[in-house]
Amino acid sequence: MRIALFVTCFNDTMFPRTGRAVVTLLERLGHTVDFPRAQACCGQMHINTGYRSRALPMVRRFTEVFAGHDAIVTPSASCAGTIRHHHTKVAQEHGEAGLAADAERIGPRVYELSELLVDVLGVTDVGAYFPHRVTYHPTCHSLRTLRVADRPLKLLRAVKGIDLVELPAAESCCGFGGTFALKNADTSHAMLADKMRHVQETGAAVLTAGDNSCLLHIGGGLSRLRTGIGTRHLAEILASTDGDPR
Repeated sequence: MRIALFVTCFNDTMFPRTGRAVVTLLERLGHTVDFPRAQACCGQMHINTGYRSRALPMVRRFTEVFAGHDAIVTPSASCAGTIRHHHTKVAQEHGEAGLAADAERIGPRVYELSELLVDVLGVTDVGAYFPHRVTYHPTCHSLRTLRVADRPLKLLRAVKGIDLVELPAAESCCGFGGTFALKNADTSHAMLADKMRHVQETGAAVLTAGDNSCLLHIGGGLSRLRTGIGTRHLAEILASTDGDPR
């Protein structure tokens, strides 16, 4: 199987270690991962804010760059959701029938990391070791758009040394939502306060999720409160082994 990594512009710019963790993890499982250097933004920001025509070149770039791969993995449920649920529609809206057909063919090959591991590769125990108390936040796109359900939890439960604790009100949004946090700052702050309170109630040392955007939002708040609670993307925990420095 030809697997390609779509790292996303957000991770590439701010959290490159997450992309490296995906590659480390998949190579440890015996897979070769391609990283097409011509990849660019999926257009999520443009689509979400109403600039759908501006996203059209990004849809075209994505279909061209990833056309030859059997599976495309991304450490972002929000970007995976954009590609699978919006790329075809954007092309159709602008009369690009050929592009819409290409996007429709490629969309089902795009997987959030836990989907690829559990559904495609058929693994839950990836040989990880992470001896810390951890709680998991299911991000809105993973929960409501992709419906990854308990796939991330299956993977986390198999991690050796982990003390995995349930997050109260886990399905509540953290309040980030991209531009929502800017346009509705007061509401976003209130939602964040609730989420941080629940995270602290677990006594966890680490909060994990499948989207670094949410971890940035929650982690920033936890840092400002000096809680000492860290954040790690799911990929980074799954890539950790007994010999890794922490």
